[in-house]
Amino acid sequence: MPKEKEAYSMVTLFSTSTGSWVKIVSLPDNTMGARFIRLGITIGSKVRCIERLPGGTVVIQKHRQQIAIGHTLAEKISVVVLGVEE
Repeated sequence: MPKEKEAYSMVTLFSTSTGSWVKIVSLPDNTMGARFIRLGITIGSKVRCIERLPGGTVVIQKHRQQIAIGHTLAEKISVVVLGVEE
């Protein structure tokens, strides 16, 4: 279980750390946003940042599905940090 933070803070997906549970607040309003919706990642989805790769790629997980997101796109996705799993 993640440890709950005292106050929720809105940040970009790019600035989250490994082990963080986040809730998606906004997605890009273009074809990439539509692709996320097709993958089951929508506004309000709770996902976990499971890895940070060299070059800024962020790997998120929802259920058993893992998705790698490049740093440019990760900077356009707003999230609320719910807690950190150690």
